[in-house]
Amino acid sequence: MKCIVTGGAGFIGSHIVDRLIKDGNEVISLDNESATSNEEFYWNQEAHKAVLDICDYDKIEPLFKDVDCVFHLAAEARIQPAIKNPQKAVATNVLGTCNVLQASRENGVDRVLYSSTSSAYGLINTPPLTEDMPNDCLNPYSVTKVSGEGLCNMYNKLYGLKTIIFRYFNVYGERQPLKGQYAPVVGIFLRQFDAGEPLTIVGDGLQRRDFTHVNDVVEANILAANTDNEDVFGQTLNIGVGNNHSILGLAKMIGYNFKHLPERLGEARITLANIDKASELLGWKPETQLEDWIGLQKILGTKMSPKQWIKEHL
Repeated sequence: MKCIVTGGAGFIGSHIVDRLIKDGNEVISLDNESATSNEEFYWNQEAHKAVLDICDYDKIEPLFKDVDCVFHLAAEARIQPAIKNPQKAVATNVLGTCNVLQASRENGVDRVLYSSTSSAYGLINTPPLTEDMPNDCLNPYSVTKVSGEGLCNMYNKLYGLKTIIFRYFNVYGERQPLKGQYAPVVGIFLRQFDAGEPLTIVGDGLQRRDFTHVNDVVEANILAANTDNEDVFGQTLNIGVGNNHSILGLAKMIGYNFKHLPERLGEARITLANIDKASELLGWKPETQLEDWIGLQKILGTKMSPKQWIKEHL
């Protein structure tokens, strides 16, 4: 296949690019390098590099010629920065997504796989969360990502563009963002642990999250890119593990030196995915558990992936 990965130099996107290249596909990696929580950007040297903004339709549209599959991950992707700057979130997550869908439609792309968020479920739904539950968007990030979902559904129904929406639950793993107070919590804790600093727990730490390893997210995307199951197009699929951990429990997996920070607005108390639909339609299931990965990182050091350690030591 010929593929485009938007956000292809970021955390999840770069892992998808690597997998696509490994599997022998031609890949265009599109990223404007704007993510402030990334310590670095990961450009696969075997992919075509495009440093562009998805909000600039005229510049990105030519890249979509003869493309088979688009993995759309580029986004303003953090809750608290979106609260501070909702206009940027709207521009990137709504206009940018519309641009990606329109460029796909104009160029006859077969399918678009859209990376969305479990924050769509908000507070009103009782876990485990299923895809047919009502949206309860608590902040500009979730509002704009769900707006992107609406655009995907519209392009699927009105224009016949095949789309699949993934709602990710707290993704972690190698290359996760580490910079700043709004990076994902697993990355923040490991960075603080490495530096000998106390782990900073927001609120009481009893809020619970369904932590999902990036490799499992990649596998869901690859299965969707290759599926011939027509029933999956136009669908929304949860990508989680199906169990959850408290933030306090996560901190104790890593180290017992921690301190509490004030609670934040606009965040859910509990997330827990029902993943039956992804299993049924794609044959997908998660393979990595948080506690196993954390234990290995403490042994290996957070700067080295298990594959790197094996390569260097065995």
